[in-house]
Amino acid sequence: MKHKAENSFGWYGVLAILLAYLLVSFNALTTKSVAYQLLNLTGALGIIGEALSKKDVQPAVLNSVWAIIALIALARIIL
Repeated sequence: MKHKAENSFGWYGVLAILLAYLLVSFNALTTKSVAYQLLNLTGALGIIGEALSKKDVQPAVLNSVWAIIALIALARIIL
């Protein structure tokens, strides 16, 4: 059951980041929108969760940086 949950988080992460990219590419969202940054943040967190469960360091590092960038961008938008 644990493996299925981790796998679901990973797939959510992939879909969220791809959706964010698609929406920005077709001008449905801007990079300065909260929704765009939340999709990137939660997507990165989903991938981090699955990567760490598999001890797969590279995607965990990449998505940690991705999540930090999204957090900083969210802070700049909100504050």
